[in-house]
Amino acid sequence: MSKLALLKNWFKEHKGTVTAFSGGVDSSLVLYVSKMVLGNQAIGLISNSESLKSKDYKIATDFCKTHNINLRVIKTDELNDPNYTANPANRCFFCKTHLYEAMVDIIKEEYPEYTILNGTNQDDLGDYRPGLQAAKNHAIRSPLSELQISKKEVIEMAEALGLETAHKPPSPCLSSRIPYGTAVSNERLKQVEQAEYHLNKFGFFDVRVRHLGKEASIEVPEFEIERLKSHFDDISEGIKELGFSNVIIDEEGFVSGKLNRILNG
Repeated sequence: MSKLALLKNWFKEHKGTVTAFSGGVDSSLVLYVSKMVLGNQAIGLISNSESLKSKDYKIATDFCKTHNINLRVIKTDELNDPNYTANPANRCFFCKTHLYEAMVDIIKEEYPEYTILNGTNQDDLGDYRPGLQAAKNHAIRSPLSELQISKKEVIEMAEALGLETAHKPPSPCLSSRIPYGTAVSNERLKQVEQAEYHLNKFGFFDVRVRHLGKEASIEVPEFEIERLKSHFDDISEGIKELGFSNVIIDEEGFVSGKLNRILNG
């Protein structure tokens, strides 16, 4: 039996589901297949908080409109939680706790007997992801990891189903651009978001801008570094207008989760 057939069968055991939806390929696949099997008993839920890029929010809402999926939009309040804004190494635990607590409350009131899902895949279990503990604490189900579906298989299934998010670059929350121990604030999140949008205007889409106080560090894939340098004066000027006094290029290039290296040191 194919992994897609296994995934479809997984949903048949559930009366209804509410999927924590980010607009990324993993949660897109979970939400789409749940809709295939459960119809209107498949619901998506997204938190339009300050740490979510506005472009990612639009991608998520457009996806649900395109596929006629019921999407609930809430607003979690992690920026008023000092455990989150202090930006400890387990910051994601507090963010996901806010999200899952809100989902549990909604389920109890409006969708009794529905199952709460997320898009965690098999590969995520080998990464540093404090949010996994929050999911465990709230009995959140992860059909992809439960069926041992890898990221590669997720993308293959999304392609086969014609999902527009199949090749969407990973886009973790904006707080991930701020080094652990540096406070997360709405102002810093907006600076990062606008700096990355500025780079998008120059044709750089797989990009990270790390917020290093008054300094912004730009990461693009290694093969794009020379092109970045050719536009650097204009790019730097635009980013400085956002409140940074200095802009640098990370010569190593884009590496996902680079700020986690300090945890292994």
